[in-house]
This record gives sequence, structure tokens and C-alpha cells, in this order.
Amino acid sequence: MSSIVVQYTDLLRTSDYDLWSRLRELLKGQGLDPDGAIVVDLFQEGPDHEDGQVISEDGRVYRFTLFYDQAAEHVALSAYLHDWTDITDSWRTGSLAIRTADAFAWMSRSTEWS
Repeated sequence: MSSIVVQYTDLLRTSDYDLWSRLRELLKGQGLDPDGAIVVDLFQEGPDHEDGQVISEDGRVYRFTLFYDQAAEHVALSAYLHDWTDITDSWRTGSLAIRTADAFAWMSRSTEWS
């Protein structure tokens, strides 16, 4: 199991850091429950954006870009999602296929224990 999945999912659910709080709001706006979503990855691709991938509680896989204005006084408030894409039918051929499969396995184990 990738520690990134566990760490980032925990940050999504519990972090008080403004950008994680804003990501929770943005995911809710897309119909996802942040308390049930799994973060497969979120990696900085440039000075003003990060590419991410999440799994919803119902097993849908989404890819997105999180943009923000580094120069803004409140960086998190400027954050927005772009290129929100349902990749449920194609994630197995993507660069995060192994990590996504591991995240699904971890998700099913976590559900069994709750």
C-alpha cells in the first residue's frame, strides 16, 4: 500500500491547512464526500497547480487539476478545480494504475472494518 494514499487521504479528511480545507469544499461541489473519498495522488505540476486523482465512496475514479494563485493573499480561496474527468473506465491504463489498484484494496479493507 502506498503511504501517499494513506497520508493524503488523512490530510484530506483532517487537515486544517487552508488548501486541504478548500479541496474538501471543491470535492463536495463535485458531489463527493471527502470523508469517504480516497486520494490516490496529488502532485505539484507547476507553480500554480497540482494534478490529482481521487476515488469516490461508490468506486468512481476522477482525475483533476487544482489551480491556485500563489500571489493571492489567501491562496486557498483562489483554488478551483479544472479538467474534472471521470476515468473510472480507463484508470487501469494510466500512470497511476498500480497505486489506484492499491487504493481500491485499502478502501475495501477499511470498509470491512467500519
